[in-house]
Amino acid sequence: MGRYDAPGHGVVDWKAAHREALAVLQSYLRIDTSNPPGQEAPAARYLGALLEAEGIETRYFETAPGREIVYARIPGDGSKGAFMLANHTDVVPVEAAYWTVPAFDGQEVGGRIYGRGAVDMKGVAVMQLMALLLARRLGLRLKRDLVFCAVPDEEALGRYGMGWLCEHHPELLDEVEFEMNEGGSGTSEFQGTDRPVFFVATSEKQVCWLRLTAVGVPGHGSIPHPLEHNSAVRLARAIQRLAEWERPVTFTPATEAWVDQLAQVGLMPPRTHRAEIEAMIAESAPLRAMFSNTLNVTMLASGIKANVIPAESTAVVDCRLLPGQSREGWRQQVIARLDDPTVQVSFHEQIDEVDPVSAPWDTELYRVIEAVVTEAVEGAVVAPSMTIGGTDNRFLRARGIPAYGFAPCILSLEERSGFHGNDEFLTVDNLNMGCELTFEIVRRLCL
Repeated sequence: MGRYDAPGHGVVDWKAAHREALAVLQSYLRIDTSNPPGQEAPAARYLGALLEAEGIETRYFETAPGREIVYARIPGDGSKGAFMLANHTDVVPVEAAYWTVPAFDGQEVGGRIYGRGAVDMKGVAVMQLMALLLARRLGLRLKRDLVFCAVPDEEALGRYGMGWLCEHHPELLDEVEFEMNEGGSGTSEFQGTDRPVFFVATSEKQVCWLRLTAVGVPGHGSIPHPLEHNSAVRLARAIQRLAEWERPVTFTPATEAWVDQLAQVGLMPPRTHRAEIEAMIAESAPLRAMFSNTLNVTMLASGIKANVIPAESTAVVDCRLLPGQSREGWRQQVIARLDDPTVQVSFHEQIDEVDPVSAPWDTELYRVIEAVVTEAVEGAVVAPSMTIGGTDNRFLRARGIPAYGFAPCILSLEERSGFHGNDEFLTVDNLNMGCELTFEIVRRLCL
């Protein structure tokens, strides 16, 4: 990597492009777009100004006060459908006391770019942005319209982001043939091997947030009460029941293809060796998430005063369900698992979305990604996969658009831990790699 010829259009000066991308990302990270409260409009305007400066047609859509989508398009000759590069501008809040560097300073330290959003997903947005800027500067004669779309609110289910765009401006998506967003990337630490493996997310799990409400007998904290009447104790026991719940390994079409692809290169046992595969899954939290429904207690509330036994205690449980499973069916499974009439199970937030659709992977875009990656990275393996979290891709897949989650870089385990974690960072090397490979994917798909 480091130099690409765009036939008939000149050569990319990647040293200059790398410097520009770093400066753009650092400035972008300094815009606090924590959601809540959102207020992502300054980020949309920042990205839009960079696009407008190159003469790229750019539009803004206000989805709620202080929240905007930036949508830019470089027209092609119309002989092929559009290619959309999409990302989200919002980030999750930080617990600043646990960070060793400021979360919104965009500092580069030792080849690492620190900041909330560095990997999720402002770094990816800059990779995509640079692809448009370079395509424009080189005057690429595109066969496809090339679209850049940065939306707010992905971290809160996307109602004021991609969901809003699909509802209010579906015409902007009518000609989109392919979309690329977040959800997959490369790793060189898969199952103890140093062979680079790149996962292209073609499907994802669905979000199901449950609320556990335990009701007990209130009273004065100085008077002995039976523990089984205490709502906090009842809630704790319910949580323990969930923690001890062993759920079965379940294959989906995407994970079947994933296993088959990795088995061909010796990184997984063949699918016929079910016991071996299940043993590997049991030892890996990410694999367990790919092959089963998961749950995590994320919020707790109990009590109004130190000397009052609480009448009610609650917990919010973040559940992620495999494709093909219903939220109500899962709620009933949780109720059956708890088997406790003193603990109510309700939806923390009603999510009125259809079951996520899986995108096909026998497509021109997938083949381009595979070719670009395997040519650029020695020994690389590319496989379809399933995102264990939720992304905006589900909105596009529901419209029949093959939407892939893919950032063309090799994230270390330490970088991956930055997703919603402390000291989030992206290495400069990964930013550079992502910029180069994203541009090459665009060039091959759109020329």
